[in-house]
Amino acid sequence: MRGPARIRQPRAYPIIVHSHLAWDWVWQRPQQFLSRLSKRHRILFVEAPCADQSALQPRVVLREIADYPNIVVVQSHVPASCWHDGNWVDRVRRQIVDDVLAGPLGAEFENPVQWFYDPMAVTAFGGTMGERAIVYDCMDQLSQFKGAPPALVKRERELLAMADVVFAGGPKIHRAKRAHNRNCHCYGCGVDVEHFSKAREPGMLAPSDIGSLDGPLLGFFGVVDERMDYELIGRLADADAWNIVLVGPRTKVDESVLPRRGNVHWIGGRDYTQLPSYASRFDVCLMPFALNEATEYINPTKALEYMAAGKPIVSTAIDDVVLQFRQIVDIAESHDEFIELCRRAVATPNRAQIQRGIELANNHTWEAIVARLREHIDDTLQTKEAEADSVEAAGNAA
Repeated sequence: MRGPARIRQPRAYPIIVHSHLAWDWVWQRPQQFLSRLSKRHRILFVEAPCADQSALQPRVVLREIADYPNIVVVQSHVPASCWHDGNWVDRVRRQIVDDVLAGPLGAEFENPVQWFYDPMAVTAFGGTMGERAIVYDCMDQLSQFKGAPPALVKRERELLAMADVVFAGGPKIHRAKRAHNRNCHCYGCGVDVEHFSKAREPGMLAPSDIGSLDGPLLGFFGVVDERMDYELIGRLADADAWNIVLVGPRTKVDESVLPRRGNVHWIGGRDYTQLPSYASRFDVCLMPFALNEATEYINPTKALEYMAAGKPIVSTAIDDVVLQFRQIVDIAESHDEFIELCRRAVATPNRAQIQRGIELANNHTWEAIVARLREHIDDTLQTKEAEADSVEAAGNAA
């Protein structure tokens, strides 16, 4: 007779993360995952070095995160004059982490799981940190972003070959990466439902910088960069008597590209905690992405956040949005159709569609995704340990 099922206990291990994104940048997939993983795992979050025109030698800052005391962030600035020398950058970024681990933190990060967002870090760290396993969380096709290093494609191939488990940030990028790693799993975006559902609360006040705007308000929050369709935003502004609010930091895009109209409001970056209050005022949430190389593989985090906020959503025809959300998001194949879909959403919001979005968001929490990621890592560790035991047993038998 079989006894009661054993409750599976998550394994304990430290995590060293190599990230192309800074911890204090827009709060997105890395922070969502790692803030939750930090409840059970000690985390060293190593940011990619930053080229500094004023630096004469590398400068390192270690800091803890007040809200997540199990996370230590490593920030480094290196001389911009040496940035062109890739071998030098590799040596320096490794030396910085070695020096950090030579101190009191070293004992806390023995035999870690190495977790990569930045494929450029694989040369300096892959397979040489005494790691139990290597995780590659592939959230974007970084090689197709503006300013990507020429070596990125080769290094990502190396990382894919080396990784014990790969997580892909959407269906399309999953299809591309699983050809290079058999243990590749598709986990798109999650959502902090409790946070973004605050936008649906009757007492939520609009932020003061948009509180006085009249008429329908079409809104966006996220990074303002080469992935946005600025011609579309200009045409949208000229099409009707509505205001367009774009909340987010600007990077890799020239000021002259941004449409300037009296009804277009470039708010700039705002703290993650403020986003529900902006969404509460949006009549329609926008995903005005250009269809270009940089957006070929994107799976926008904001889609589920907009759904949790209970808002109509209009998007351009991004592949992963079409694949996953076409029953909830109004998808436009042209600028004219985008404008018309916005008019329709303002005039007669589809309440049934909005409710389906709320339900979908409720079923895609970050907590649920992180639990599944941890299971994959535990399975990987168990397999590696069994293989090591088998090799040891064979050696002893010989």
